Amino acid sequence: MDALEYAQNLIRFDSTSHLSNAEISEYVESVFHGLGCETERVEYNDGGVAKVCVVARKGGSGGGLAWFGHTDVVPADDWSVAEHGPFEPVVRDDRLYGRGSTDMKGPMACMLAALHSLGDEEFQRPFYMSCTPDEEIDHRGAKEVVKRSKFYRELIDNRAKAIVGEPTQLGVVYAHKGGCQIAVTAHGVAAHSSTREGVNANMKMIPFLAELKILCDETETDARWRDDEFEPPTPRINIGVNDHNAAINITSPRSVCTMLIRPMPKTNVDELIYRVGKLAESHGVEFELRANHRPFRRDPCSRFVGECAELSSGAAPRTVSYGTEACQLGEVEDLVVLGPGDIAQAHKSDEFISLDQLEQGQQIYRRLLENFCLRPN
Repeated sequence: MDALEYAQNLIRFDSTSHLSNAEISEYVESVFHGLGCETERVEYNDGGVAKVCVVARKGGSGGGLAWFGHTDVVPADDWSVAEHGPFEPVVRDDRLYGRGSTDMKGPMACMLAALHSLGDEEFQRPFYMSCTPDEEIDHRGAKEVVKRSKFYRELIDNRAKAIVGEPTQLGVVYAHKGGCQIAVTAHGVAAHSSTREGVNANMKMIPFLAELKILCDETETDARWRDDEFEPPTPRINIGVNDHNAAINITSPRSVCTMLIRPMPKTNVDELIYRVGKLAESHGVEFELRANHRPFRRDPCSRFVGECAELSSGAAPRTVSYGTEACQLGEVEDLVVLGPGDIAQAHKSDEFISLDQLEQGQQIYRRLLENFCLRPN
């Protein structure tokens, strides 16, 4: 099978993050077994929803190569292609349409196809492949693999090199921003707005937001928050506000401000978290740090980064502003992000990946396997 066929099979599974990924994991595990891999399952329960991580290994001894990816996808409620649904893979105009085609069932298909193409070739060094749920939410699957997988501990001990297969148009990415998620909540009392009985939570939130804007403006203009290794070179704090009010004539009982901060390696994100927390405290609103995914960076001049660039697109290694599971893989010394597809197509209502990217991705992943797993040290 080639990358297109594998991608079509993977897209057919509705593995939206809030659902169980058990069915697609069963399929992936059966593919691994057919390709001569040993497998390990790391399972957990998320609010009554069964989640399954599958980690595979082929070959033995030290060193080798690992590939990390995820089986979950973002919701497709806004799917805009009238001719077919989001989980019906369709090829049109040299593109494969479907939810996850770019992020990241297409990249996963390329690695499965590369492995398939090697047939019975003997692996001199091991290959590992991790397929996790919940990357689109909080990276919990990757966290569970890091914490509980025997194969993961083995690849760390053996100093395997690694790739996170998120879409990079097959260019090598050596650094990306992190993701810090904060929620601030103001509480009020619901009542008919014509009376004095209610307390509008939004009125508590407004003074906090006014000072928060000053902090956001500072991160966009003060040079100490700037890192020109990235574009855009600032943390780009994104704010959402919602009172979920049932009617316009009710005083809002609850108002929530959510924040996503994208710190860079040079960003003192702990200071930003502290300052937002102090602002919340001073205005009598609740502060919650929901996630703090640290930025990822490796030396762009390292031998491994150079080898990956040479074996892939040949383009100079670069940085990106989106995040990946690489931020959970701190123990992996040699690590890059490298996959087919354009991140600009990810999560869109007509998500697709070009057939050319699928073909090139399979070829490049095969070259990486040949270089790091088939050849002796």
